[in-house]
Amino acid sequence: MHTVEQIEQTTKFIQEKLSVQPVVGLILGSGLGTLADDIEHATVIPYADIPGFAKSGAVGHANELVIGELEGKTVLAMKGRFHYYEGFTMDEVTFPVRVMKALGIETLIVTNACGAVNTSFKPGELMLIEDHINLTGQNPLIGPNNDALGTRFPDMTNVYDKDLRALANDVAQAQGFELQRGVYAWWSGPTYETPAEIRMMRAIGADAAGMSTVPEAIVARHSGMRVLGISCLTNMAAGILDQPLNHQEVIDVAAQVNKKFTGLVKGVVHAL
Repeated sequence: MHTVEQIEQTTKFIQEKLSVQPVVGLILGSGLGTLADDIEHATVIPYADIPGFAKSGAVGHANELVIGELEGKTVLAMKGRFHYYEGFTMDEVTFPVRVMKALGIETLIVTNACGAVNTSFKPGELMLIEDHINLTGQNPLIGPNNDALGTRFPDMTNVYDKDLRALANDVAQAQGFELQRGVYAWWSGPTYETPAEIRMMRAIGADAAGMSTVPEAIVARHSGMRVLGISCLTNMAAGILDQPLNHQEVIDVAAQVNKKFTGLVKGVVHAL
């Protein structure tokens, strides 16, 4: 487990490279990292240089922090995240969220590319995460609790902030498109789900399935941060279309929807 001292060490390392105070955190999922290219007056810090940070080997992840101005707000963007399926511990996966909180960030926008479980959804649509289902049996808060970081038994009734969801919905409508809304199921990966597993997810109320986001959201709520979750639906989940799944499709569809996704996140940041 990272200690408070390690969080403070990493926070100090980042602060020494900045002349600004970030107020919004962004975690950018597979194929969605190009949003960071629009950040102005940017300070870029490779993960490899940051004490305590891991380095993702996932395709479509650039492994760098980008801090600067976006729509009049100072943001800190993770251009690439750490996944449990890569062999990282839950502590390593969520450590950047702890650092964001220590830097003074109170609002986290977490994004992902995922598969549509709800058969009324279509690839290329964006979904607001209203709630999640943790299907991994893992939790980033397992182990000794540090009361300085958050309570032992945090409430998860409203993981994804209602006001932020309403704001995102208003922004999407103003930009001329409708957001899907639904429940995100976290699957450890790295295998895609089987058709039977997807049927199970649909039966228990999931609308989308992916391999990230939930650990970061849990730790953000434990830390008292407000969370907005946005999923890019890149494919129909296993068994729906009777065709094999591949990660290149995920990257390709994320790239196609990138303009809509970028406009949405920018609009939300502008309105905060």
